[in-house]
Amino acid sequence: MLRVRPRAALVLAGTSLVGVAAFTWPFVLRTTEAGQQAVAPWLFVVVLGLLAAVAAAELASGGLDAKTVALLGVLASVGGALRVLGAGTAGLEPMFFLLVVAGRALGPGAGFLLGTLAMLVGAFLTGGIGPWAPFQMLAAGWVTMGAGLLPRASGRAERWLLAGYGLVAGLGYGAVMNLYFWPFLTTGPEGGGYDPTASAAQNLAHYAAFYVVTSLAWDLVRGVLTAVLCLVAGRAVLATLRRGLRRAAFDAPVVTT
Repeated sequence: MLRVRPRAALVLAGTSLVGVAAFTWPFVLRTTEAGQQAVAPWLFVVVLGLLAAVAAAELASGGLDAKTVALLGVLASVGGALRVLGAGTAGLEPMFFLLVVAGRALGPGAGFLLGTLAMLVGAFLTGGIGPWAPFQMLAAGWVTMGAGLLPRASGRAERWLLAGYGLVAGLGYGAVMNLYFWPFLTTGPEGGGYDPTASAAQNLAHYAAFYVVTSLAWDLVRGVLTAVLCLVAGRAVLATLRRGLRRAAFDAPVVTT
C-alpha cells in the first residue's frame, strides 16, 4: 500500500469537500435543472484541476513516480475496459471489483486517482461524457479511496472484509449518484420527490423513498456482484497487485551518486 503524504492528504480532503458540496448544494441553495446543467461543465474542469493538484502533491512529496503513474494508467485502462463489458446492464458492473481490490492494494491516495481515472476512461470508451461524468468520477474515487482506508486484515478475513465493503460500496455509489439529478426530477414515485420548501430532514426522507423504489434493486445487483467477485477472485488479484508493488519498490528511497 502506498503511503499518502500530508500535502497530498490535504489536497485529497479538499477535493472530497468540493465533491460533497457538488452533490448536496441543491439541498442548501434553491436551483433549477438549467442551473445544474450550467454548473456541471465547470465542475468537470474543477475536478480535473483538483485531480492534477492531488497528482502534483504526490509527485512533489515523492509519493508518485514514473512507475506508479504507469501502473495507474494500466489499471485505469483495465477499469475502463471492464466498464465497457458491463456498461451498467441490470447493475452488472465488474469494474467495481477492480476499484475495490486495487484501492485496497494501492491505498487511499493513489486509489482515489485510480477510481476517477478509470471512470473517465470508461466514459470515453462508452461515449458517456456528459454532465454526470464529474459526479461519477468523484463517486468512483471515493469507492477506491474507501477500500484503501479499510482496517488491516489478512487471509480469509480480508476477503470477507472486501466483500462486505464491495456490497456497501455498490449500494453507496448508486445512492450518492442519484443525488446529482434527483432534485430536478419532475416525475417520480409518490412521496419521493424533492420539495424545495421542505426541511433537509424531510427531503432526506423523500429521497430514501425514491431510492428504495427506483434504484435499490439495481444497486443491489452491483453490490452483490462486487462482493462475490471479491470472494472468488479477490485473493488472486490482490496478491498479483501486491507482488507487483513489492517488485517495483515504489516506496524505496531514491539514492543518487
